[in-house]
Amino acid sequence: MTAVVSTLIELDERGVAWITGTKVKVIEVATDKLAHGSSPEEMHFQYPHLSLAQIYAALAYYYEHQAEFEAEILRQAERAKAWGEAAKDSPLRQRLREQGLLPCPPARKPGEHGAKASDTCG
Repeated sequence: MTAVVSTLIELDERGVAWITGTKVKVIEVATDKLAHGSSPEEMHFQYPHLSLAQIYAALAYYYEHQAEFEAEILRQAERAKAWGEAAKDSPLRQRLREQGLLPCPPARKPGEHGAKASDTCG
């Protein structure tokens, strides 16, 4: 069951805030505002399928729950960083480096955290 916070914002069963009738999460609008400093009018240009009222409602909801959103944004950034680190030495990346299709990673000094014999591209 979905909880309706306003006529423009609703919470799903996991407590995630969505703009009603869309597939846009409030956090997506908030991170766009934070990353680019866009005004609601500029955001409307980027999200023409959203009304200005929906954008303002998403931003209002974000500011009412700012601490929770900022904690979630940090969690997502940490997860993305961990995924990026895990993918740095994936078998696909290794094959692409061997074929010269991907640049070599920066050299690490022996004994440096995470340094391995396979770090060289040569």
